[in-house]
Order: sequence, then C-alpha cells, then structure tokens
Amino acid sequence: MIATVSKPAKSTTSDRGTLLHRELSSFSEFGTTTTMGQQALGYDVPVYINEFWTSKQRAANRLHEISYRACFKPQLPRFFIERLTKPGDVVFDPFMGRGTTLLEAALLGRVPVGCDANPLCERLISPRLHPPTVEQVEERLESILFHSSCEPADDLLVFYHPQTLRQLYALKSYMADRQRSGAFDSIDAWIQMVAINRLTGHSKGFFSVYTLPPNQAVSVGSQRKINERLKQQPEFRSVPDLILAKTKSLLRDITPVLRESIIAASEKAKIITTNCECVPALESSSVDLIVTSPPFLNIVDYAADNWLRCWFIGMEPKAVQLDIQTKLVGWEASITRALKEMYRVLRPGGWIAFEVGELQRGKVRLEEAVIPAGIKAGLNPVLVLINSQKFTKTSNCWGVGNNDLGTNTNRVVVFQKSER
Repeated sequence: MIATVSKPAKSTTSDRGTLLHRELSSFSEFGTTTTMGQQALGYDVPVYINEFWTSKQRAANRLHEISYRACFKPQLPRFFIERLTKPGDVVFDPFMGRGTTLLEAALLGRVPVGCDANPLCERLISPRLHPPTVEQVEERLESILFHSSCEPADDLLVFYHPQTLRQLYALKSYMADRQRSGAFDSIDAWIQMVAINRLTGHSKGFFSVYTLPPNQAVSVGSQRKINERLKQQPEFRSVPDLILAKTKSLLRDITPVLRESIIAASEKAKIITTNCECVPALESSSVDLIVTSPPFLNIVDYAADNWLRCWFIGMEPKAVQLDIQTKLVGWEASITRALKEMYRVLRPGGWIAFEVGELQRGKVRLEEAVIPAGIKAGLNPVLVLINSQKFTKTSNCWGVGNNDLGTNTNRVVVFQKSER
C-alpha cells in the first residue's frame, strides 16, 4: 500500500510545493515519524527521511510484474504523480526502462510519455498501455502453430528442452511473419512481451531450466556450469500454456473499467527510442512532471543482460548502444546534459523527481552530484526525500545488502522549474 492524497484541481505549483514540505515533515503513515537528514554538502536543501512507501512486493497493480534490471517500485512514481499532478497532466520518464512511471501515470489517468536508448524497452511497456483481455490472448494463442521442424541450436539447449525450444522457434517465426506482413497487432505485441519475460527464470513458470532471476540472462557457458553444479537438465515447458498463465496473472487487477481508463490515458502516449540528452520528438514546455532514475555508474550492463531477449525478437544486441559511465565525473556530465533537456521539455512550474542512490558502501551519495547538475541545467532543488527500507529478497540474491555494495535507499532529489 501507499499513502495517497487528493489535491485540489486548481492548486498552483507553489501551493503543491508548500503542501509537499508540510506533508513530508509530519508523515507517519507507516508508523514512523520523519527525521531531518544532513543537507547535501554546500546546498541549503532540506532532507526528509522516513518510510514514505511500502517495501512489500505485492502492493502495486499486477500489470507491473514484468522483469527488468534496476527498476524502482511502482509506489515511488505514484507518490509523486498523486501529489504533483492532476488527471490529464503529462508525466515523462527519460530513462523509462520497463516503463514503471508510464504505467503508473496511465493507471492514474495521466498522459504517459517515456524514452530510453534501449529499443527493447518499447516492447516491454507499449503492450501494457493497451492491455487485451484474457480471452483475446487465449484465442490468438490457439491460432498459432507451435511446432517447428528446424533443429534446435545446440547452445540454447542448455536453457531449454528441445520441444520447448522448437515452440519458441515457431513463436519467433510467427511474430516475424506478422511484422513483415503488417498484420502484427496489439495482441501479438502482448504475447511477445510476455514471452520475452518468460525466457529464463528460477521457477517452473519460465520456459527455461533453473537459472538466475528473469531480469538477467546468463551466458551459455555460465548456464552450463549451473546445470552441472545442480545436476539438472531442461524439462519440457509448454510455451503457450505459460504465456496464458502469466497473462492471467498480469491482468488479474484489470477490470473492464480500468482497461478503458488505461487505454484512454494512453491515447496521447509517446514512447521514444533515443538518448534522453536530446529528445526532439517532445515539444518544449510540454511536460508537467518527470519521474526517473538513471543508470548508476556501470552497476548494470543492460545490453549483456538482455542478449537472449534480443535473440527472440530478432534484434542485434549491439543495437543496444547505451551510454555507460564508469567514473563519477563522466556520470555527472552526462546527467547534466540530460537535466538540461528535461528543463527544456518541462513546463514553467513543473517538477522533477530524480531518484538516485548511494554507492560504494555509502561513500558515494549521488544526490550530491545531481543537485549541482540540476542547478547548472537551470532547475531549482527543492528537497531530498530518502525512503528508508530494507532490501528485497531479489536484491539479496544479487549479493547486495543494506549498507553494502548497491543502493541502500531510495534517494529522490526533487527539482522545480521556475514559473517565469
């Protein structure tokens, strides 16, 4: 769950800022009171520390349950969308990843807009902004011939039973044929998205033998070692059955009314594949709120993680050209350029909630780099919100624990563009 608020439709941006400060100061929704943290070095910016949204995995709409590395929880964008926008406003995420911000915006009746340099990301979010019914998906799956006469590639047999791999070949071929003929539609896109997210995983709900969680595909050599260590061989998994089962799970919270609402909110949606430092497809002063989280100093190699997904959709992994910064000075320069572009597209009085983290056992606190970057871009730093909570089981399985190698908290720098 997450604490929600209702804002008057006619409230001004300055009103929202005042109310946000007041609410954060007195926030106690989850049984703890807000404390004031140490201000960022050299900047007079208040820091609010509390549990502002829950760490529970199942507290958001199930439509979010698509795997992608380093994504934030849906409660984070919801917290700011509810407080800093009204229905019909435009919400933008320039590092959209799996599209968490966009989906939350659509669920709340806002216009979702996003971009990402990874072309795979569009395949992950667009189908969920136009969710089909279970019956439509079931009917389409029944029309697909899930058999292939081609011999399975030896290297992929470390992941899949031969018959499962033949079904994947058949589905891959079907999708390619539909795209070539111009028949590819929103139901096909949904099935492709679900299949992408069932390719590998750590339970019988995935097409593969046991491997790492589904937000990373290990190499063939690494999987061979996993199989040898666990003395396992791939079992047959029915591709259409698992796609239908995951579809039912994803759509469990989607009522007919909510489906119509999501689709209506998404009529003006924009999904752009580009580096967010230059987004000419977005007009200046067209966005009300930006909620985003950039890649953190080479913590995640998105291209390598998604090589198997790229294979399935016929995309060269080399096409995923991402700007991975390994040094803080380079990261800050890249973020400054991105924030300048965010400043351009943000309307006067608009807001940015920029989620960062602390790295290297807390020695690097990225808000101390983001605040001066935002100021260089012309933005006003309003506050820093630190949502303090324990890591999830998924984080722990990556060897990342509290006060250890990864980000310990959600640390969100809130900026505002001057109204003049």
